[in-house]
Amino acid sequence: MTVFGAGAMGTAFAMHSARAGLPTSLWANEHDLGAYAAMREERKHPLLPEHLPEGVELLGPNELDAAARDVEIAVLAANSAGARSLASMVREHVVGARVVVSVAKGLEPTTGKRMSEVYGEEIADAEVVVVGGPCLARELAEGLPTAAVWAAGSVSVAEGAGKPFDDRHYQLSYSDDVIGVELCSMMKNVAAIGLGLLDGLGKTTGIGYQNAKAALFTRAAQEIVTLVTELGGRAETAMGLAGIGDQLVTSLGGRNRLYGELVGTGDPPEDTLRELEAGGLTVEGVESTRDVRRLAAEHGVQLPYHEAVHRVLFEGALPLEVLEVLR
Repeated sequence: MTVFGAGAMGTAFAMHSARAGLPTSLWANEHDLGAYAAMREERKHPLLPEHLPEGVELLGPNELDAAARDVEIAVLAANSAGARSLASMVREHVVGARVVVSVAKGLEPTTGKRMSEVYGEEIADAEVVVVGGPCLARELAEGLPTAAVWAAGSVSVAEGAGKPFDDRHYQLSYSDDVIGVELCSMMKNVAAIGLGLLDGLGKTTGIGYQNAKAALFTRAAQEIVTLVTELGGRAETAMGLAGIGDQLVTSLGGRNRLYGELVGTGDPPEDTLRELEAGGLTVEGVESTRDVRRLAAEHGVQLPYHEAVHRVLFEGALPLEVLEVLR
């Protein structure tokens, strides 16, 4: 098994795979050079708390042939903006892979396509499996208990791909609701930004906003169900691990919630995003906020909470505006 892409989540997954006793390679491409240098020096990703297990073979940009040799399961660990680029780098090298696993959570910015569609176009001969659910990279890297959902065109494909990795530290459910899992994985980041706005407001006012956060969490979950079902996914997916489960963990911690908190304290949205990205943090929920608004307009559904987050990020509205859509 090879993980292509040495970001935080890709590295964390490689660490789990090695701990599970699977032969594991981690390939760093040219966009991963900073992390690759640190891992070569210290066997530790700069954004993760644990060192790489001995079972992880770390390979650099010039070692793609070695990384792809005899690979059957290729885990593609780019963010949604870089997914097609990563696929184009590796597609001629992974022709023998039977499964491509996507860990990205978002839509392709230029086309609005889901990751399963992007990888299906670029690596046409492999089955595509998408990963959702509450799985923070740092906890997976530490070996802390994690539950996730693997989804593919058929449950048997998802289960066949996921079984080698399924253990007490990484417990898997399987689904054929690819649309639902991918939309939940995208929308939960927007939900987390909105909850982060209240955390930021609380820092400046000394108010906890606990009641409001509970109400907004519920409002966001309802809106995720609305859009998921409108686009062909299932309500039970949105109310399960891939939806409300991932929404909860992302709202409690992670880069999207952090971004919302910083904006909630009064930091300009564009400057805040630029600073976080400069520190190596990808905040996919910002672009996803645009995606949700576009999809809602195209399908004629009302999503007041997500619309309020959009106004704060892109239209100059004050963070307090999210408090107007509690019900």
